[in-house]
Amino acid sequence: MTDTLTVTYLFHSGFLVAVEDVLLVFDYWRGENNTLPAKACVSEKDFQRFRRVYVFVSHSHVDHFDPIIYDWDRAKYHIEYIISDDLPQGVPGRRMKPGDELTLEDISVRAFDSTDLGVSFFVEIMGRTIFHAGDLNLWHWREESTVREIKQAEDDFYEAVDPIRGLNIDLCMFPLDPRQGGLFDAGINHFVMSVKPRVVIPMHWQQRAEVPLNYARRGRTRYTEILALTKPRERADLTFGEDELQIHVHTPVSGLFEEKKEPEIPEERNDDPFTDTDLPVNVQ
Repeated sequence: MTDTLTVTYLFHSGFLVAVEDVLLVFDYWRGENNTLPAKACVSEKDFQRFRRVYVFVSHSHVDHFDPIIYDWDRAKYHIEYIISDDLPQGVPGRRMKPGDELTLEDISVRAFDSTDLGVSFFVEIMGRTIFHAGDLNLWHWREESTVREIKQAEDDFYEAVDPIRGLNIDLCMFPLDPRQGGLFDAGINHFVMSVKPRVVIPMHWQQRAEVPLNYARRGRTRYTEILALTKPRERADLTFGEDELQIHVHTPVSGLFEEKKEPEIPEERNDDPFTDTDLPVNVQ
């Protein structure tokens, strides 16, 4: 069993996770109109010291699936693609739907459900466990949704999370989306309290760095450490001891990427609450 994972935040829901000589890439996206600076983008130089690379795509939304991943030299860097079954037919990779399991040379993967398109991924590698939620979240808008819509969203979310309870998760990446307004953190709170992952990194926070930073100050529990990585290429070495966890954060030089400035949350909205979300909830 390895003691150390190195996790690097890229952008939105994208991460690199290095485990000894194996690299995992999750939901890479260069931003709307490819706005991510070149210094922050993934390139083949990221793969050079690794024996094998596994690239994960949780679903087909543009902010989780960037076709640039197929421009990387698959043969030279031993890249394997593991993708959600909702991606268009013909997109290369090992396709997974909720409930599927996959065992490869270095890793085993289980696909769990999402409350949006696609899947969430649970990865076991060298004795360590990593969970990337994709768009699994409690997608509700407390100020604007009807009671019935909120109840449906809650039921869907609790049903999706229930099979994950009891898993031992060392590192988890989970959405924290301020567009939801009041109780926008209900999903991540439930996941932290019910699943108890060892380390949780918020993602999907719409370029508003204050959101994960504030949550990290108040969201930790005796079982779970909350780690806010807010700058592209900011990384953390996680060392898991028998009785302790050591976290060393490495922050890139300032100015690499400017965070989007938004009003403080919760924000007021006058438009349709489901037009600006990953999951339109239709209640009959």
